[in-house]
Amino acid sequence: MLDESPYWVAQDMWNASNYSVSQTTYACSYSNWYVVATMNNDTGDGAAKTYPNAHKDFDSSPEISSFSNITSTFAESGGGSGIYEYTYDIWLNGIATNGSTEVMIWNQNHDQTPAGSIQTTVTLGGRQYVVWRDGTYIAFVAKSSFSSGSIDLLGMFNWLMSKGWIPSNTTLGQVDYGVELVSTNNAPETFSFSNFSVTTATK
Repeated sequence: MLDESPYWVAQDMWNASNYSVSQTTYACSYSNWYVVATMNNDTGDGAAKTYPNAHKDFDSSPEISSFSNITSTFAESGGGSGIYEYTYDIWLNGIATNGSTEVMIWNQNHDQTPAGSIQTTVTLGGRQYVVWRDGTYIAFVAKSSFSSGSIDLLGMFNWLMSKGWIPSNTTLGQVDYGVELVSTNNAPETFSFSNFSVTTATK
């Protein structure tokens, strides 16, 4: 990983070992990087294989209720044919541990399907999302794709608390943004990222 603490850029080839995958990440900084990837879905299992991303760590695990603002910006471009989604991947109450909650925000979807089932549709920050849920996995899937912008993460977290899907003492562990890749139809595709940041303010 590229270390620009508290930001990082990660290859994150977490599920690539059982598949034919080529991926190279080129990074100038956490807010200026791109990845070239080649993979396929020849097995037909639809498995995500990698999630190249930039992320910001919150090592002290602050409670969400202590913030008056949590906002993130991003911009992305590239890709083409295949199966993938550009997405936030946010970890609450720990980072990929037993008891943690994973919150994804899909801003652009190419033939991918979230885990779980549709729970509702909600408008947050002026954008409409279809909300999927499977236990401690929650995905906000934008009904209209957008490739850049600013997202009020605190507003989303507060909405999840109002639904009772996360407790009021939920902590923030990590905010990631990147692309989750299933297939590029066995041809190299380039995915580019800029302007990523996470801005916070406490009460």
